[in-house]
Parts: sequence; C-alpha cells; structure tokens
Amino acid sequence: MIENNGMGLVKPKKFLGQHFLKDLSIAKDIADTVDVCPDLPILEVGPGMGVLTQFIMQKSRPVKVVELDYESVAYLRENYPALEGHIIEDDFLKLHLEKLFDGKPFVLTGNYPYNISSQIFFKMLDYKDLIPCCTGMIQKEVAERIAAGPGSKTYGILSILIQAWYKVEYLFTVHEHVFNPPPKVKSAVIRMTRNETTDLGCNEKLFKLIVKTTFNQRRKTLRNSISSILDKENPLSADPIFNKRPEQLSVPEFIELTNRVEVALKNKTDIVYSNDIARKVTNKKE
Repeated sequence: MIENNGMGLVKPKKFLGQHFLKDLSIAKDIADTVDVCPDLPILEVGPGMGVLTQFIMQKSRPVKVVELDYESVAYLRENYPALEGHIIEDDFLKLHLEKLFDGKPFVLTGNYPYNISSQIFFKMLDYKDLIPCCTGMIQKEVAERIAAGPGSKTYGILSILIQAWYKVEYLFTVHEHVFNPPPKVKSAVIRMTRNETTDLGCNEKLFKLIVKTTFNQRRKTLRNSISSILDKENPLSADPIFNKRPEQLSVPEFIELTNRVEVALKNKTDIVYSNDIARKVTNKKE
C-alpha cells in the first residue's frame, strides 16, 4: 500500500493527461491483467503516485516504470525505495524499448495518459516482437475502437492495425468518480495478446497506407477513397469490393485487397515502363 512519508501528494497535471486512480480494488484488478504472461518482466507507463505499481511489484518479477512528471518521480523514489534504479524519467514515446530488458520481451501496462494513448499503441505495434502482451486502462471510446469488429461505427484504423497482430479483449468499464480529477469520459481496461501472425502475407507499408487512406474518408466507397493510390481507371477498381466502405472489410479482406492493389500497381508500372521502352526504340528507328 502507499505510504506517504511526509511528502505531499502529486497534483494531477492536465497537460500530461493525468487522472490518478483512487480505487485500490480496481488498481489490483488492472495489475492482475498481466498474469496471462507470468514469466515476463513488466514495464508500467505513467505510474503517477504508484497506485497500480504497488500491486505490480507483488508479481515477483522485474518491474520498470517510465514517468515523465518529475513530481511523480520524486514521490515514487520516496515512497517506493524498492523501485530505485528501475524508474525511467523520460517520455515513453521517445524510448528505445529494445534497451530496457536487455532486448528481451516484456509486458506493457499502465493507467495510460489519455492524451497519448493511441500513440502508445502505435509504438507498441512498432515493437510487437518485444511486446507479446499489453494491458491497461484507457478512454472507453478508444478501447471500444480497438476491440471493434467490421460493420461497427467505431471500427477503424486502430482496430485493424492492432487486430492484425493482437487478440483484443475488452475486460471491464471504469467510471469517472474513481479518479482525481474525474475525467469527462468513462474509462475501460483492455488486454492485447499477440496472435499467431508472424507475417501479414502482404506488403505491410502498403497495407498501412490503404487502411489509413480509406478510413480517412470512411464515408466514401473504397473506389473513391483509394483513388489517390489506385486510379479509378485501373481495371481492378471495377471489382465489386470497391463498392464497399472501409468499415465493411475485415483484416483478412484488407490483406487480400493490399495484395490485389500491389499487383495492379505493378502491372501499371510495367505497362508504363514497356510503353516508355517502345517509344525509345521507335525514336531510335526514326
């Protein structure tokens, strides 16, 4: 439990997106979400005053915390002496995660700062081979987006990019009154565990580009939203799949679409290249 050794409580800072959890039973429930990966070290993002940390430290495995707020860092050092040497005073988004546990996999968890939660998960995707499990608390709206399936209004870029590599579980909802200060929205606890995918089976950069491009114009049909990548005059764009909107496609369907678009683009390049060669040959003859 937290012991306050004379140091005042940390005041939540709005610019850091801080909302400190007060309910210890919820904190313990969040900490227990890491138990699906019992043998891995744990990295907690944004520990604040350690309400979640105190339960994570009971897991009998290596724990590091990363905290940008200097007041919170000072509080943790005073109230959790066992964390000495394991507190990283830095911005999580700028960390080289491969250096944290000697390049070994770890569990990512935390009561994530609400203003950067999506960025945290994009970074998780960049290090997906190091992070087989990610758990924690975020805005309910973001959790619903991550867990959403095709056909849902909340299904989008984050849903697809994460579900391509992780199994997503929406675990439980957390209400506003258990925080200081209370956020304006409800929160939720989720868990993401790596699925069996080791290779998407398509060009990953093109996959991301197609997903982001089409969902940035989600009300349009694929034929219109993808036109900056695949010209409407390309024969492939006549396929019935392009009558659909992006939220109607599953992850496997986006992978299949990516492969088909790549072939169509390659064919177009080959045609342009062949025509260019033909023109050069003709000019030489003349």
